[in-house]
Amino acid sequence: MTLLSFLAFTLFAAFITFLITRKDEKGTSDGFFLGGRSLTFPIIAGSLLLTNLSTEQMVGLNGAAFKDGLCVMAWEVVAVIALVIMALFFLPRFLKSGITTVPQFLENRFDRSTQTLANMIFLLAYAFLLIPIILYSGAVGLSEMLDLKALTGINQPVDILGKSVEPDTVILWLTVFMIGIMGSLYSRFGSLKTLAVLDTINGIGLLVGGFMIAWFALNRVSDGGGVAEGFKMLKEANPERLNSIGTPETSVPFSTLFTGVALLNLFYWCTNQQIIQRTFGASSLAEGQKGVLLTALLKLLGPVYLVLPGIVAYHLFAQDGVSNDKAYGTLVREVLPPHLTGFFAAVMVGAILSSFNAALNSTSALFSIGLYHHVINPKGSEQQMVKAAKIFVVAIAIAAMFVAPLLAGQDSIFAYLQDMNAIYFIPIFAVVVVGMLHPRVPAKAATAAMVTGLAMIAIKYFVPGVAPAVDKVFRYNFHFLGFTFAFLILMMVVWAAVAPRKTAWKLESGTPIDLTPWKGAKWASVVLVIIVIAIYSTFAKF
Repeated sequence: MTLLSFLAFTLFAAFITFLITRKDEKGTSDGFFLGGRSLTFPIIAGSLLLTNLSTEQMVGLNGAAFKDGLCVMAWEVVAVIALVIMALFFLPRFLKSGITTVPQFLENRFDRSTQTLANMIFLLAYAFLLIPIILYSGAVGLSEMLDLKALTGINQPVDILGKSVEPDTVILWLTVFMIGIMGSLYSRFGSLKTLAVLDTINGIGLLVGGFMIAWFALNRVSDGGGVAEGFKMLKEANPERLNSIGTPETSVPFSTLFTGVALLNLFYWCTNQQIIQRTFGASSLAEGQKGVLLTALLKLLGPVYLVLPGIVAYHLFAQDGVSNDKAYGTLVREVLPPHLTGFFAAVMVGAILSSFNAALNSTSALFSIGLYHHVINPKGSEQQMVKAAKIFVVAIAIAAMFVAPLLAGQDSIFAYLQDMNAIYFIPIFAVVVVGMLHPRVPAKAATAAMVTGLAMIAIKYFVPGVAPAVDKVFRYNFHFLGFTFAFLILMMVVWAAVAPRKTAWKLESGTPIDLTPWKGAKWASVVLVIIVIAIYSTFAKF
């Protein structure tokens, strides 16, 4: 029954997507990378939500909640503020410029070398960090949900090339390659609109499934006494784990919400190519703003299915020695009936494929527009550019499949992801912000800031003895990231004062779409911010 419901929902989503997008243009760069700039707000919101809500969120963030409690909801709730800023400030400027990638904006604002450097940073980060983590976390989550040891019969060490390999490792490798091959096929034959429509269908299923997990989990806590009784028992048993204010012992102390946590959210939702490429395909600025703000509204519900299940898993399984990143999969397997487990596993596969495909589609755009078109074959046609992009992403996907299983052994895959993301999030975001706000900052200052930021964070992370010394000064890594961001901003502003750009930069319009803002954008943003403050106040225990 589990396998049957899994296959039924997967085939249903693929069939509906095929019917909707089979006649779409996929041979041009706008068609393949931006869905022909025809995306409306429900599709944008559904795609943004599911691109974000892959297993590094479902498995990783619930694993962080298993370890630290409610305070990790910061990654969801603070994201609402970042999405408001995206809708009101960044999106109008990005859409006006008519760009397909963030490095393209940096080329327009600064020069080709700035674009090339940003392009290479994105490509390396996606190929060796983001995509492998999506595959790894997806494989771990599915393995626990579907109990693949029992399903495959692989419960004893397997002899491979004369070496005895543990069953968990064998299943991890097999699942990673299964997901990678499926995702590569979707990405190879679909455009951004194909992926966005599939995202929306799976997004509905993911929300239904996510709330379903929370419902069944709380019922398990109360032993069938109802959700309200389950939540009451959870608060009585573990009151310290339902505090929105992070303590120094948690991964997100409260003060870090205003430094590194805020900056990582701002980069992710305002300048991360994998995410915002969905908004670049908007049919108008108004549709883009409505899509981004609808995503923000949906993110307010995130703690219910991305944090609460992890807290319940701690209540139920902490004494059983369950690891952080296996907590969510174990909970799903234990609380859901078999037919619903199959449905939810199918939704999770959709979420995995969504994030995987989003990363591959963004990688192909970065490669073809940033490297192939400018360096490898400047005179190539759009069809050649799209073909080269499709070949390149297959190579990236294969490389990621081999890297993903090597991530096994991390204490928290979500914490690892945030730490590694910071290496390139902070310097690129600093350069984009200054580029938009200060028209006299020259290209050399931007390039120097990116290199300096990468070096500062990498040295702190990887050079022995540096991290303890830095942590003594800043106490938390997120405060160090805030300092790095401020230092890079100051560096570029001072550079502009000493050796400014000869002429002030001006954002030129290069888009075919309507740039009239949505009339309700500001009021919707105010309401969203008030709700964020209310949520934190409700659960705050200083």
